Amino acid sequence: MTYLLPQLVALDMDGTLLDAHGQLPADFSELQDLATARGCELVPASGRQLATLKDMFPKGETFIAENGSVIMRGGEIIAAFPLAESTVHAAREATAAIGVEHTVVLCSPETAYVARDVSDAARTEIAKYYKAVTWVDDLDAVPDSNIIKIAIFCESGSEAHIYDPIVRAVPEDNVAVSGKVWLDVMARGVEKGTALAKLAELAGIPIAATVAFGDYLNDFEMLRAAGTAVAMENAHPQLKEIADIIAPANTNNGVSTVLRQLLRT
Repeated sequence: MTYLLPQLVALDMDGTLLDAHGQLPADFSELQDLATARGCELVPASGRQLATLKDMFPKGETFIAENGSVIMRGGEIIAAFPLAESTVHAAREATAAIGVEHTVVLCSPETAYVARDVSDAARTEIAKYYKAVTWVDDLDAVPDSNIIKIAIFCESGSEAHIYDPIVRAVPEDNVAVSGKVWLDVMARGVEKGTALAKLAELAGIPIAATVAFGDYLNDFEMLRAAGTAVAMENAHPQLKEIADIIAPANTNNGVSTVLRQLLRT
């Protein structure tokens, strides 16, 4: 099958672009140059914080951060979608009733609020995704306003232990399992797919000329929205079901392999 030459490519990070050690592939700089030469923009699209993505890609100006809750284009934040205060309150009450050990991260556009007394495992995970962190003595003292995402870390498994009680608490909002140990709550209609469509519209790029790479459930809407959907070999089965292309695993530099083919290099 022949695919359109991509003009906009959204790249999930963990389990997709990044290798097993959480590092960018060695040929990523070359890949960026190849894409630019073909008139194609590569856009990081992640559950990670905007500050974290900007640190990872210091020359980057366009990002989909916090699973679509924050969109930056041309170095300016063009959209941020806060949760309703009632949603934040309900989700916080629901997490307080969960018996399995977990850690709540309250995300604003500028920082992530986390209680100081978290486990070492939680600190390690938080450090991966949140460069700007405000450690607080009492998370309950953080207001419900201006929260764009609630992230919940559960070492025992986010899908098994966190998903159901949170969905029951905030059924009208977007609850996404973003990894084996992470779950995110965003406002209704806020997800990576909507953000990709917005960026394509602003750039005057037909959605058919977009590509999305992903591996987990928080990438589902993005793959469904893109002109060409690429799931990694290591992806969740639900992503593979809707993918146009199955790329080699992130540990085998699958993004580079497929993107070079799509760019006809």
